[in-house]
Amino acid sequence: MAVKLFVSDLDGTMLPNGNVVSAENIAAVQCAVRAGVTVTIATGRMFEAALPVAEALGVDVPIIAYNGALIKSPSGHIYEEYALDPMLARDIITFAQARGWYIQSYSGGVLRYAVTCEESRFYEDSQKITGKAVGRDGMLAYVTGNCKLLLVTEGRAVSEARAQMLLDAFGAHIGVTRSADRLVEIVVKGVSKASALTALAAKLDIPIAETMAIGDAYNDLPMLKAAGTSVAMGNAFPEVKAEADCETLSCTENGLAAAIYTYVLGMGADAPVPMRRG
Repeated sequence: MAVKLFVSDLDGTMLPNGNVVSAENIAAVQCAVRAGVTVTIATGRMFEAALPVAEALGVDVPIIAYNGALIKSPSGHIYEEYALDPMLARDIITFAQARGWYIQSYSGGVLRYAVTCEESRFYEDSQKITGKAVGRDGMLAYVTGNCKLLLVTEGRAVSEARAQMLLDAFGAHIGVTRSADRLVEIVVKGVSKASALTALAAKLDIPIAETMAIGDAYNDLPMLKAAGTSVAMGNAFPEVKAEADCETLSCTENGLAAAIYTYVLGMGADAPVPMRRG
């Protein structure tokens, strides 16, 4: 069945790091658009960090940000927004601070953390954005309008343990996922890239069977399961590859472009980025 909506993750899928999209991926996206496919982004990033990528791609379609908690167009139109209840956000921040965890917030589209540290620098470097250090008390002054909260940890084992502790304490009200080994993301319960993909397809009047999603990380799993066809990056976590219908090249090999040419446009070995196997 023809693909009418193609939804791509960013980090580890379209981008190896930062905000620079390869010429190969831009060309593939624009080729798909000319063929009548709606191509968009679904990311854990804040909208402001995803916008430069959408502009580089030349797509003027709604962007799925904050792991599905916000669907917003480059022009600023909000299609859907799910912010954490302010008192719940306050409780989660207090819970994290009491345990000495690093936590950051995004109220009003501004990245905030208590103090500048290794974790804040790690996140800023990976996203090519700059946040604000507002102090421990300052974090509690910005609890309204957070589409997500995020922990940066030492690694996978710590992330898994802290994610479970958050679910044990607040699981009736939040969804928790890991977008990378060091990142734990907290959103409103029921919100995910999958819920956003489903909502966007409905708004565009595109059947789910005619959607395709591509990703590499744990937070992409719901979206991959919800899409009509799913593609795992060559660098995806094993759990992601196990759930996907197809696999492509790695991010550094322009696997996104290879997937578009092969699975969306039906090109073969003569594609600008062919799918090389074995």
